[in-house]
Amino acid sequence: MFRSLISRIILFNVLLLALGVGIFTLFHLYREQAHLIGTTRHHANMLLGTIEKSIFNSMRLGNTSEVQAILETVGRGHGITGVRIFNPDGIILTSADPNEIGTHVDRRDFSLFTGKVSEGVFQAQGGGRVLAMVRPIVSDERCFRCHGTGRKVIGVLNMDFSLAEMYLQLRETSQLFMVSTLIILGFLAAGISVVMIRFLRRPLEKITQCMAQVEDGDLTVRMTPVQNDEIGQLMDGFNAMVGNLSRAQNELEQYHYQQMERVDRLASVGEMAAGLAHEIKNPLAGISGAISVLSDDYPEGDQRREIMLQIQSQIGRLDKTVNDLLYFGKPGQPEFAFADINDLLKQTLLFVAQHPESKNINRVDEMTRELPAVWIDVKQIQQVILNIALNAVQAMTEGGMLTVVTDQIQRDGRAWVRIRISDTGPGITPEVLAKIFTPFYTTKTQGTGLGLPICRQLMENNGGSLEVESGLGKGAEFSLLLPVLDNCPQT
Repeated sequence: MFRSLISRIILFNVLLLALGVGIFTLFHLYREQAHLIGTTRHHANMLLGTIEKSIFNSMRLGNTSEVQAILETVGRGHGITGVRIFNPDGIILTSADPNEIGTHVDRRDFSLFTGKVSEGVFQAQGGGRVLAMVRPIVSDERCFRCHGTGRKVIGVLNMDFSLAEMYLQLRETSQLFMVSTLIILGFLAAGISVVMIRFLRRPLEKITQCMAQVEDGDLTVRMTPVQNDEIGQLMDGFNAMVGNLSRAQNELEQYHYQQMERVDRLASVGEMAAGLAHEIKNPLAGISGAISVLSDDYPEGDQRREIMLQIQSQIGRLDKTVNDLLYFGKPGQPEFAFADINDLLKQTLLFVAQHPESKNINRVDEMTRELPAVWIDVKQIQQVILNIALNAVQAMTEGGMLTVVTDQIQRDGRAWVRIRISDTGPGITPEVLAKIFTPFYTTKTQGTGLGLPICRQLMENNGGSLEVESGLGKGAEFSLLLPVLDNCPQT
């Protein structure tokens, strides 16, 4: 039950209502109790005042026997449980109960007089609570004839008034309030439950069912909002989301179909290229040998010899293109060994420095010491470094700076050795950058468009990756990431 959001909301609201109505009910109960006690006290005071006047008139006329009759008459009703007159020493002089005369008044009633308190609430001996009231009888000139001169307390009028009727009325009022509160809470809880289930739980269940259908792949699901409220807006948003997903799925399917067609064509072209390369490579070797023999028949400086050398140069270019096609179509399996990246870079960059286009290029090497050895095919990684470095050199036609940096980084929870090769050339536009690793795509007049795709393929064969960052006028930076094996030796 408590796993349901609706159940928790209903329970929380019912508890809040119970707390609010309970506080409101207690406030009214305390107010009713104070009102009933005040009414009872007022009634008792009026009755005590009447008794006091009657007794005073009788005593003023000297009818002391009439005082006893008044007390006995009053003590028979009106909620009075006892009425008496006792002297300042606590001895009862006269009482509605003749058996009390001459005895000591109850200590609680006497404590009111000695404490100069006019009233107090006590627990009666027979059960129930009583309101005890005392009022001193002070003599004046009319009493001097019997009680002597001087103002003094000649007696204390004491009355015990039963509160049983008041507490009974208070109990009935409390019960009425409690029953009314429970009924109100029941109606409110039922109303909240109906509202929450009708306007919140059922729509949410509908949304959950539709989401499950979407999760199963059904993107034709739609919902019809009943009310123009937050739930209705949520349903409209759901419909819009599913519509966008449906359109995106259709676009992805079309794009995927186009890509599959393209991959299939590329695979066919690759197979044809590999077959053609095999067919072309052997005749090219024969032609190259024949041209070499023919060129030896002509002396140095002969124009025909120069033509033969140009033909042989173009045959070498064709041979390189054929080799690239063969390697891209079926690359060789890597031969792994531990290698020091810094040493490998120094050896490879030595070949780059000998390239004719490196004359106006300055080089900066920032190699981190004590890099861990990496488990790679040395020849393949050397081929990648050489290709990228030569591309950087060729990009700086007016000269520039070639920067090579090595370091170790953490990515995806593992360690990598990184090689960064950057140049200060014109940079690569975003349009070209998006196609730079596409086979047969090149911006060079004599390029085959297979160099960078082969480099990326070689890096992936060695468990690494090849990344590039560039912008127009900002040069280009290629990052080679090679994974570090656990417990790999340090260099």
